[in-house]
Amino acid sequence: MSRKPKPDGVNWEFKERDLKILRELARDPQISSRELAAVLEEKYGIDVSHVTVSETIRQMRERDIFREAILPNEQFYNFALFEFKFNPEHFGEHWEEAMEYIMDDEHTMMYFISNGEYQWKTIMMFRTREAESKWIHEFYKQYGNVVSNVRNSVVHNLLKFRTDPEIFELLNDT
Repeated sequence: MSRKPKPDGVNWEFKERDLKILRELARDPQISSRELAAVLEEKYGIDVSHVTVSETIRQMRERDIFREAILPNEQFYNFALFEFKFNPEHFGEHWEEAMEYIMDDEHTMMYFISNGEYQWKTIMMFRTREAESKWIHEFYKQYGNVVSNVRNSVVHNLLKFRTDPEIFELLNDT
C-alpha cells in the first residue's frame, strides 16, 4: 500500500495573488481559471492571465498547498465521530494493520491522531445507524485486541460543512 508521504514543511512563498486564488477556490471550487482571473481583476485589482492562474493552481496542488476532496451532501449520510483508545497489552502486534483498516475503509472521511486517552479519531459516514453499528461490531471482531474502547458519537445537525474563504488570509500572519 503506497501512501503519499507527509511533507516535512511546505515550501511556498505566498504572494497576495496566491491567497486570493485560494480564497476564491474555497468560495467556488468549480470556478474556471478564466473566471478566476476575471474575479481577481474585478474584486482585488489583480491583473493576471488565466494561464498564470491555472499554472499557479497546478503548482499549489503539486506542492500540497491545498488538497481537494469530494464531499457528499450531508443529507445522504449519517456522520459519526469515532475515537479509539488503545490496549497497550496488544497494541504493538497489530496497530498498523488496524490503522490501515480504518484509513482505507470507505466510511472514513477524515482520520487523525491526537493526544489524550483516545488518540485515533475519525469522522465517518454511514447510510444508516444500523450500518454504523455493524461496522463497530466487525472492527471489534478483527481488531478488538488493539483497542480497549471505541467511543462513537452521533453527529446530529451538521451545521457547517465547508472551508471559509477568509481562512486563507491568516496565512499573511505567519
